[in-house]
Amino acid sequence: MTAREVLRKLKKLGFAIDHVSGSHYILIGPQHQRTVVPFHGSQDLRQGTLLAIIKQAGVTEDTFRRI
Repeated sequence: MTAREVLRKLKKLGFAIDHVSGSHYILIGPQHQRTVVPFHGSQDLRQGTLLAIIKQAGVTEDTFRRI
């Protein structure tokens, strides 16, 4: 899954981009949780990175993939 796809799914969950620091997008969620998405072009995120983003977002992996 690319960073662009992850950002799109997080926005559907109510997250908004707070700011960009270098190649990392920092998002704030509806319950003020913070998550960071590294953005490196069209490369797929590593599985561990993706799982960490999902955990930071506070949703289950199944829920995130179904969005």
